[in-house]
Amino acid sequence: MTDADFQLPNFATLKSLGGRKVMVIILATSAGVLGFLFWLLYFKPAASYASGFVPVLPAVNAAFNALSAVFLILAYRAIKRRQIKRHMQLIFAALGSSVLFFIGYVVYHSFHGDTKFAGHGLVRPIYFFILITHILLSAVVVPMILTSLYLALSGKLSTHRRVSRVTFPIWLYVSVTGVVIFILLKGYNG
Repeated sequence: MTDADFQLPNFATLKSLGGRKVMVIILATSAGVLGFLFWLLYFKPAASYASGFVPVLPAVNAAFNALSAVFLILAYRAIKRRQIKRHMQLIFAALGSSVLFFIGYVVYHSFHGDTKFAGHGLVRPIYFFILITHILLSAVVVPMILTSLYLALSGKLSTHRRVSRVTFPIWLYVSVTGVVIFILLKGYNG
């Protein structure tokens, strides 16, 4: 089968739920994730026990962010070439690496807690600009990714295209700035 012959699988369950129900589920899930992260970062004390793998998690997480960015760029290229099957595979790879990043992020912050930026001078406002935009856009992109995925899998491709035109650059920005934040923390915090 070639990409030209590829048909989206029939996701009757998604279609039967209806758009309104799915959007409620997406927004509730996104709000739950954001609430959990807020609690994890600002209220939960760091665990007293940490295994030897915890210190390497920031580098692993940066690698997952970098992989997400690469998969997104390749998925964009595939869809421009009308390689729909390849596009879907790459989007699911980007989603998978983003989920693995999230798991690593939660584990790291459960054990380590918050990381303070030690840089001074001009780099400090640059770092915080990148960090703040990264955080805000990561909160926005989660429901956008889930919505775009729902639209594609339920066959609402014209709406999927419109949503994805906005989702793609935000998701890419969040992935790339995740790597930049790691590099800046590593360079200035040692």
